[in-house]
Amino acid sequence: MTVTRHNPRLWALAAVGLLLALSVPAHAQPARRPAAKRQTTEKTKPSTQTAQANAEFDRIAKRADEAREALRLGEALELYVKALQTRPNWAEGWWYAGTILYDNDRYAEARDAFRNLVALETKRAHAWAMLGLCEFQTREYDRAVTSLQRGRSLGLADNREIESVARYHTALLYIRFEQFEVAFEILSEFVREGRESPKIIEAFGLAMMRLPFLPNEVPPDKREQSLIAGRAGFDMAAHRRDEARKAFADLLARYPDSPNVHYVHGVFLLNQDSDAALEEFRRELKISPTHVPAMLQMAFEYLKRDEHETALPLAEKSAQLAPKLYPARNALGRVLLELGQVERSIKELEEGARLAPNVPEMHYALARAYTRAGRKQDAARARATFQRLEKLRNAQREGAKAEDGTDNPLKAKP
Repeated sequence: MTVTRHNPRLWALAAVGLLLALSVPAHAQPARRPAAKRQTTEKTKPSTQTAQANAEFDRIAKRADEAREALRLGEALELYVKALQTRPNWAEGWWYAGTILYDNDRYAEARDAFRNLVALETKRAHAWAMLGLCEFQTREYDRAVTSLQRGRSLGLADNREIESVARYHTALLYIRFEQFEVAFEILSEFVREGRESPKIIEAFGLAMMRLPFLPNEVPPDKREQSLIAGRAGFDMAAHRRDEARKAFADLLARYPDSPNVHYVHGVFLLNQDSDAALEEFRRELKISPTHVPAMLQMAFEYLKRDEHETALPLAEKSAQLAPKLYPARNALGRVLLELGQVERSIKELEEGARLAPNVPEMHYALARAYTRAGRKQDAARARATFQRLEKLRNAQREGAKAEDGTDNPLKAKP
């Protein structure tokens, strides 16, 4: 397996990732080589054949490391493959082979290498991240987002470059899966760090305009629109209201009749001028009569104002159009409860809790409905679930909130 071309764009990133991930640094490899000797006990003396195999493995592995450190990556890859044939449970070998293959755009082979690695070391965050990036390139998008999120959850903070690349691609995948609010929240992590780039702005625009495309899939007639929206979205996430207002004005002037434009502008206005926001949501519904997010934003605003009769048709239509969307069930269940339709309210909220069992707000609303129905044990159980989930979520978000208190404006608040 000879690599004839060296592309440095990710090799440095991946190599640094390995050095940070391993308990022993690369330059100390001679001290760690006698793996076979560590596998034997004092009572079990290896045979001459085993000793020779171990020595041969050590020799090949050392040559592979020397070739890699000298940037003779084609030679290094051949030697790593040869060593892995002798010792397939050699985690470092899979890492180095995978990163070299990835750097040379051999994504399917790199994917297989990283799959072998995570099978050996299930909690190796950087390996999961690299596996997800390979799966992204091989268009295994469902697997990719799972692998990337696994790496992120295990922790990538010790390598900012890998963490950033994994985060960005995770956001792109959620955009493609039409989970725009989740993508917006992930992209907002860049805002909290003060990191801004054309690619991040572009991704914000896709989330804002609810365009389920990867950047290279965006239709030409949507590209400029999404870039303007991305500028507005980034500034909105950064709480730069004046800059965001200018970007929204530009977006509205150029695309007054395009779907989602009035919706995102309404979201921007909601905490500043709720009446103006409601008017923007109404304009959106004239352009896109089945725009569920606009209906939900309006329903929750009317709930907040105790205008339950006004909220009811919006909540009902949302649940009808998007029966698997838990905020729609939440809105309808809460409106029905306020209107005294307790049993119907419980039915909607139970379905919402089934759809989103880990969302605290669903269990809080359900506890209120059970209490209204006199179902004390059910209410106590729902309340306990709410408290447990809320405590867990607060612990997970404490760091981010402590930094700047940013929130996700696109998400309809149950």
